[in-house]
Amino acid sequence: MAEEVKAKTTINGVETFVDAAAVTEFLSVTRRRALEMARTGNIPAHPIGNGKRKTWRFRLSEVAQAIATEKAHPLAPKRVIIDTGSPRQPNRRN
Repeated sequence: MAEEVKAKTTINGVETFVDAAAVTEFLSVTRRRALEMARTGNIPAHPIGNGKRKTWRFRLSEVAQAIATEKAHPLAPKRVIIDTGSPRQPNRRN
């Protein structure tokens, strides 16, 4: 699989840029999610254009390396032990 992707994205030994559709297939996420990850910096991306709307291009090797070395995202939900009872009603023990 990696050889196949590498062969598709190189021309004369230089890795080419791919669009969001290729990244969505590579990561098995939606196009919207891939672009969101690019905007927030979760995956490396190269914006083209100076206005509000940018065209994003990616290098699959950079994306694969970022995913492979990614640490837990700071906004990821943390495992928490939930106390018994409801926050609206105190625990009632009879």
